Amino acid sequence: MSDQYTFANPVSLYHRGGFEAQPQEGPGLAAELGPKPDHGETSYRGTGRLTGRRALVTGADSGIGRAAAIAFAREGADVVLNFLPEERRDAEEVARLVEEAGRRAVLAPGDLTDEEFARGLVRTTVDELGGIDLIANVAGKQQHVEEIADLTSQQFEETLRTNLNALFWIVQEAVPHLPPGSTIVNTSSVQGYQPSPNLVDYATTKSGIIAMSQALAQQLAPRGIRVNVVAPGPVWTPLQVAGGQPDEAMADFGTSTPLGRAGQPAELAPAYVFLASPESSYVVGAVLSVNGGMPTP
Repeated sequence: MSDQYTFANPVSLYHRGGFEAQPQEGPGLAAELGPKPDHGETSYRGTGRLTGRRALVTGADSGIGRAAAIAFAREGADVVLNFLPEERRDAEEVARLVEEAGRRAVLAPGDLTDEEFARGLVRTTVDELGGIDLIANVAGKQQHVEEIADLTSQQFEETLRTNLNALFWIVQEAVPHLPPGSTIVNTSSVQGYQPSPNLVDYATTKSGIIAMSQALAQQLAPRGIRVNVVAPGPVWTPLQVAGGQPDEAMADFGTSTPLGRAGQPAELAPAYVFLASPESSYVVGAVLSVNGGMPTP
């Protein structure tokens, strides 16, 4: 594969079939996954669509956040990379790739469930990059629980704080700093439309992200700030093996999609770039599903 513009059959473009069970302690590392996910390290080619932009990406160490950060940098943006301290090994690799693209990378480790830290990410971006005009809220918590009786209040609260509260805190803190033309791209999931019975808390937040984003989109559009959503399907990331899916489910992970395979993070990156860039100037409050063909509203 040369880059994302190369003509190819999407059915056979990446690994087909499921994956071996390879449990990791949360939050998980991309460096320890096999086969290695494609985040666009060698396959994403930029064309200057985000030249001079100043971006904050949460969950930027691995998975979809890593792919978005790499793509933003190769499109010309400087990037603040948020991640958990345990994920530094992956995050430092992303920072190297951003810098190789000729852009600035700022490491911002910390836990988004801490309101002060989450809000502080906006101030870090403004201070380090001289402003902020692009936010990609990608970080998420997903832990499968088979029975509602076993879903603890602590997990339910942590999932909401990571997936919904942090989004609210970051956007609320950022709005006074966002000039007209700025973009916010939030991350939902096919789970927001087709919830799995063992992901009650996660699916709840993913439908909530759609509702929050569409309300914010209407509120902020008159200011020239666009809010949109990417809704991935099954994507090969550490989230899946660090408790996001049961070990026994990995053998079939992604195979039920019409393409017959899981997605790769690099396949999500163009959606974030499109919604972040001026070419989507009339796209407001939209949900862009990138899920291998799974029907959604």
